Amino acid sequence: QVQLVESGGGLVQPGGSLRLSCAASVSRFSIYDMEWYCQAPGKQRELVAAITSGGSTNYADSVKGRFTISRDNYKNTVYLQMNSLKPEDTAVYYCNARYSTTAYWGQGTQVTVSS
Repeated sequence: QVQLVESGGGLVQPGGSLRLSCAASVSRFSIYDMEWYCQAPGKQRELVAAITSGGSTNYADSVKGRFTISRDNYKNTVYLQMNSLKPEDTAVYYCNARYSTTAYWGQGTQVTVSS
């Protein structure tokens, strides 16, 4: 059974930063494409950032230049560095591990951007 555990969420003021982590209990972590999604109240879950097994990255237009996704295959962990946070970034952030037709989700971590 694959487990993904997110951490690093919290309350931050506009303009602040947070670093989310997602630790995966899975063998061969390096073969998975890893993604971060967010879901705000009353809205659909949407893709924020992705990093492939080969290290290529992709970002939603709304976070380009502010967020950075990275991975450490030795620690089985993917990160999301979030800078210049805005109130509209407030959401639950979920980690997703994807390989072929298989996908696993974490339980989510709350990010609240408010003064």
